[in-house]
Amino acid sequence: MGMAIAELLANACEEVGLPYIFKASFDKANRSSVNSPRGPGLSKGLEWLAKIAADADVPVTTDIHLPEHAEPAAMAVDLIQIPAFLCRQTDLIAAAGEAAARHGRGVNVKKGQFLSPAEMRGPVKKLAESGCDNVMLTDRGTFFGYHRLVNDFIGLGDMMRLDTPGGSPPVCFDCTHSTQLPGLGEQSGGRREHSPMLARAAVAAGVDALFIECHPEPSRSLSDAATVLSLSEIPELLAGVARIRDALTVGE
Repeated sequence: MGMAIAELLANACEEVGLPYIFKASFDKANRSSVNSPRGPGLSKGLEWLAKIAADADVPVTTDIHLPEHAEPAAMAVDLIQIPAFLCRQTDLIAAAGEAAARHGRGVNVKKGQFLSPAEMRGPVKKLAESGCDNVMLTDRGTFFGYHRLVNDFIGLGDMMRLDTPGGSPPVCFDCTHSTQLPGLGEQSGGRREHSPMLARAAVAAGVDALFIECHPEPSRSLSDAATVLSLSEIPELLAGVARIRDALTVGE
């Protein structure tokens, strides 16, 4: 399934002139229930990611949850991702930064739902102090009361202009997790029908990248079934956001 997704989306992105990074998780450590599926594990998951990278000829990324994951992940993937709930974990960020620097990789830090945009200077500074200046930040919505995430586009603009010693890192917008309704029982809810609108709005706002989770059959997805988009609708969405991107760059 990973190969099918990677090949379809790589071709769709190439058709509209967008770069593409394949993402999958070897371990979904932040689950609502201990009985929820976790994934293939570190060794098998990184093996699969490396094979997808080679066979589909695409860069790949995955998230890590423990400092000891950083080195093996950096040997297998192009971009190490720090999950939102772990974006203030100093040991994890330092290990990711050191491993990324050793292997010429990048680090993508997802902004915690509990942080302001300005507070993302902290993870960027920790990564720089660990030797890594190849950094991207991702917004995935902000907590508003219980069971609700909101998308603060003024805050998104602030993060795109974040004042750090190395300049403003590129910013990615996660249009699928942003529709999540967390904490509703053993599985989080979601309103995936709004993800395309959020993606278009974020591109119009000037973000550098989009994070889009998809599945051939969303209702059968073992993770985030309420928020993942159908794989079949992604090419049309990409074509639309590419037109918005092109309209913004006319005359530059």
